[in-house]
Amino acid sequence: MNQDVAESILEAGTQYGADYVEIFEEETRSSSLSLKDSQIESASAGTAFGIGVRLIYGTEVLYAYTSDESKDSLLQMVKNLAFGRGNSSQASFQFGTLRKMGFSYPNFQDPRALTNSYELDFLHAADSSARQVSDKICQVAVAISDSCSHVNIISSSGIHVSDFRTHTRLGINVTAGQGAEKIVSREAPGALAGYESLENFNAPLLAKMAAERSLRMLGAGYIQGGVMPVVMGPGFGGVIFHEAVGHPLETEAIRHNASPFCGKLGQQIAQPCLTAIDDGTIPGSWGSVAVDDEGMETERTVLIENGILKNYMSDMIGAKEVGCARTGSARRESYQFAPVSRMRNSFIAPGKDSFDSMIASVEHGLYAAKMAGGSVNPATGEFNFAVEEGYEIDHGKIGRPVRGATLIGKGDQVLQGISMVGSDLSLAAGVCGASSGSVPVTVGQPTIKVDSILVGGR
Repeated sequence: MNQDVAESILEAGTQYGADYVEIFEEETRSSSLSLKDSQIESASAGTAFGIGVRLIYGTEVLYAYTSDESKDSLLQMVKNLAFGRGNSSQASFQFGTLRKMGFSYPNFQDPRALTNSYELDFLHAADSSARQVSDKICQVAVAISDSCSHVNIISSSGIHVSDFRTHTRLGINVTAGQGAEKIVSREAPGALAGYESLENFNAPLLAKMAAERSLRMLGAGYIQGGVMPVVMGPGFGGVIFHEAVGHPLETEAIRHNASPFCGKLGQQIAQPCLTAIDDGTIPGSWGSVAVDDEGMETERTVLIENGILKNYMSDMIGAKEVGCARTGSARRESYQFAPVSRMRNSFIAPGKDSFDSMIASVEHGLYAAKMAGGSVNPATGEFNFAVEEGYEIDHGKIGRPVRGATLIGKGDQVLQGISMVGSDLSLAAGVCGASSGSVPVTVGQPTIKVDSILVGGR
């Protein structure tokens, strides 16, 4: 953005009495290509550009956005936004020196410079690999999506940063069928990286894994529901922590008194074996951000340490209202949203327990090897999540495969029930939706044992 235009916006906002004025400018180029039943299903590409302006009065936020970058249009938008506000005779602002932020991208392959034929090679390789597993594989759907964003953040406090962000994700859905029965299994790795990440994803291997999992579950029986211990596998199992515990630890929930963890900083909320972290600094990780969407450098935030609640995840407004430090957790989907506190890479840290010891400690229960999606009430932490791949545990040994299992409970209660934590930490990519739109996040955990949880089944 032209400096004269930016200064005029900051000056106008402060003259309308705003305590803080912020400009968020973004240009994003995104594309996707999908294959279904060995044929191209869809292909799309586009560029989005826009500017958002935020005026803050105390802790009240006013926000507007436009794709019209002309000075007159932007100043009129600020005037409309501040309608009814008084002028300030003490208006002042700082215009900071530009700092270029961003992660480095080793061996970067720019998605914007590659053709669809490059993507198709990966998609066809995954499709072929899944179909070779069995003639019961009745459908394979694979897709590659990417985005490259340039953002520029300027504020009246002197923040002036730019950041380049590129994301690439591979999605594989494999369906196994026999008669009327169908079982779907999914793999969907993602990275803060360009197309060099596709080599690391190993699409044929992931497609084969998904196909084999769907076949195992196709032949599985149903679990008898009830309250029982559950051993949860690494990686996407962390989605329960993300939804049922992570969201209630964001100041966006805390400041509205919509969290079971309000007022509990410094208190024991889990057993000593559990430490949980939200980290935006992991190079190449799908949920990482070099600088948050308020222009603050990201950090590694320890949320729970040895069972004690240490920190909330905060943005500027949340930190002010709750009375805690900012953590560089302000995020938004695009210029069309004002930022709020959001997770980045949230996970349960590795422990010392072995997988075998966890299984051996269970007389009768469930091994949830891989989780699927679910739902949660952030205010109460109540959740319901499906198990994509499950097995009975019988007398300390893994038994028959079972399907149709769901895990039902409350986040704060599940935290207290985690008694064993493994060392096999794994992270998984996801997309999180909230009041500031949908953003890339990573969830994760090592294998854990929950002593008691309600398992839904037949």
